[in-house]
Amino acid sequence: MKKMNVPNTLSLIRALLVPVFVATLLFMRDIPVWCCIVPTIVYALTGFTDMLDGKIARKYNLVTDFGKFIDPLADKFMVIGSAIAILVWMMLRGEETQALVFVWVVLIILLRELGVTSLRLVVAGKSGIVVAASMLGKIKTVSQMAGTAIILLEPLIPFFNENHILSYVCMGIMAFTTLFSGWDYLKAYMPHLSMD
Repeated sequence: MKKMNVPNTLSLIRALLVPVFVATLLFMRDIPVWCCIVPTIVYALTGFTDMLDGKIARKYNLVTDFGKFIDPLADKFMVIGSAIAILVWMMLRGEETQALVFVWVVLIILLRELGVTSLRLVVAGKSGIVVAASMLGKIKTVSQMAGTAIILLEPLIPFFNENHILSYVCMGIMAFTTLFSGWDYLKAYMPHLSMD
């Protein structure tokens, strides 16, 4: 069996960290302080592997077919898995209003991820064009990661742990950057799609 290179190993670790994140978030929710800190640390590790694997792959020319498969798959696991887990976490904590707002953010994230993934597949299959990550896509990723960390840590911050202002601001930013980056991809690659 061929040994995996470092970027692919990091992508695989990211995919495996997602259920760890979900487990710590849901099963530690009644443990004061640690219920917020441990899931945030796990989530930060997943985000760190996401940043690191691409840089290493490009710098040392370690791009492989398996990497092209596992990297975006791990990204989808991280984004969609964490969003759904946080929604459940909010409901289990009795934060109904917060959950009702966040469910729309989760829906936007799901639709955007499915839409962009489908667009990548169709355009690549039809014309061989690789839909590269845009700057707006990177901004979207940063806003989702930072927003998720703030939402997780907000219960530890006095004043904000009652009114959830930070969470609502982060949700708005996450929704806006997700929608805007999705529209940017659609606008850029729609000319490559045949309507007949």
